[in-house]
Parts: sequence; C-alpha cells; structure tokens
Amino acid sequence: IIVVEKEKLFGNEDYFEGFKYHDELDYEKIILDNLKIMLRGNAEIDFSHKQPIGYILIVNPKEKKVFAYQRSSKDKEYGEKRLQGKWSCGIGGHIEPLDSDGGNPLRESMLRELEEEVEIIGNVLSSRVLGYINSDVDEVSKVHFGILYLVEIDGDVKPKDPEVARGGLISLNELEDILSNENFVVEEWSRIAFEPLKDYFNEE
Repeated sequence: IIVVEKEKLFGNEDYFEGFKYHDELDYEKIILDNLKIMLRGNAEIDFSHKQPIGYILIVNPKEKKVFAYQRSSKDKEYGEKRLQGKWSCGIGGHIEPLDSDGGNPLRESMLRELEEEVEIIGNVLSSRVLGYINSDVDEVSKVHFGILYLVEIDGDVKPKDPEVARGGLISLNELEDILSNENFVVEEWSRIAFEPLKDYFNEE
C-alpha cells in the first residue's frame, strides 16, 4: 500500500488533530510528493508512517442528503473486526500501487472505491477534496490519515458491497440522530466529518 513518512506529512508545525480544510493546507500535494510503498502488515505497526485513506462523502445537494451505512457484523462479510457493525458516512480504503497507473493515485483510489462499494443511480456531478482527517486517539488511528472527498450526485446511491449491512441517502438530521444515539457505534472519522459536512449543506 501507499504510505508517507509522518515527518514529511506534517513538517515541523503542520500537525493537527481533527479536521483541516483543503484550502488551509494542501496535504494531497505533500502526500503525492513524498509517497512510498510498504507492505500493509508492516504499515499497520509502523508509527513513523501514515497510510493515506480516501474517505468519500456522497451527497445529493438538491435533496440535501448524504449516504450513510452500517458495516456488517458478520466475520464472513466483513473481516476487519475493529470496524464491524459501525455506522459510517464515508466510504473508502487503502491506496494501492495499482492506483498510480492513472496519474494521481489518491484520486484513482477514490474512483475505484466508488465503483467497488456503491451503485450510483444517476450522475456524478462533481468530486473534490474537502479537507483532511487526523485523529491519533488509538493505535489504528495513529497509522492512518484521511483525505475527505466530497462527491455530488443528482440521483440515488445504494451499497453493493456485502461488507455493508444496510445503507442509503439520509438527511443531515437523520445522520445527527445516529451520531447522538448511544445504541449505535459510529466511526470516529464520521464524527469528525460531520461538522464540515454540516458547513457544506449550510453553504448550499
């Protein structure tokens, strides 16, 4: 998978916790200028590197809805036990060397994940980097760095990956209800992404 040295990603003063807008600092360019390849098993325990992960918010701006889903709790459908059963509003995954064939491996990985994980019924209107997520709250988070993409569509979206137990477009209020419901376990990155998502809808 593709990784970047932590020191090169953050430099001396660019470290942050939580969310940072793309307009504030272009971490995408920093990653592209400094990426390297590492075996995933090694990367998961190497705290001197970060694994960039495309994290995609799919929104229908006209309906003011966002795609949200719950990951499967079954081992045979979703092997990553640390994320089983969790709710999320972002789709994505590791960036692989094969994603380099199209030029920008970060964008190519994002497009590949869209194709693999969901069925978009309608058209993709636009896609852009909204910002970045970094949260070093645990050993998993310490080796990952989120590139938060915003993909606008004019139709519907359905999960097609068996890793997803259920999902679909929901309103911001419905997503907020999921985030605040103590009966639901929600991915930390989705909690972080909620504020910029709310800001985006408020700008519409």
